[in-house]
Amino acid sequence: MITFDELNAQGHEITELSNVLSYLLANRNMCDTETCCDLFYRYGDRIRQHLDMVDHTYAPLLSSADPDLNNTAKRFMGASQEIQRIFAQYSKKWCEKRKHALHISNHEQFVEETNGIFDMMLNRIQDEVENLYPLIREARGDTQRAA
Repeated sequence: MITFDELNAQGHEITELSNVLSYLLANRNMCDTETCCDLFYRYGDRIRQHLDMVDHTYAPLLSSADPDLNNTAKRFMGASQEIQRIFAQYSKKWCEKRKHALHISNHEQFVEETNGIFDMMLNRIQDEVENLYPLIREARGDTQRAA
């Protein structure tokens, strides 16, 4: 069972990590610290976990006779795949997973691309809260459980 409270808590944690990392990563000296790298890798894990959990909530929208609900679910599913693709490319470029480190050859470019990732995820979370979750509540007839 997945609750809306759990989804919202995940969104809050991703938002908080985005804010802290944005501050830390702006300072080049902080980028190579173990603490910053730990937070950065936790951020990536939380993104994957959240998108996976949200993927389990689409069933009532996909099984609905309402084509608008179907289309909304498909739009979110497609966006989820695109986010995963973009984040995988980003991680491949900037992360050294075996060393649990960041590989930053151009700090300015890294910060710019990282802020783009943060903005993409924050927009996605806002879109979920404002558009997806209300539709799931309506389709399920349940204000507590998302799946």
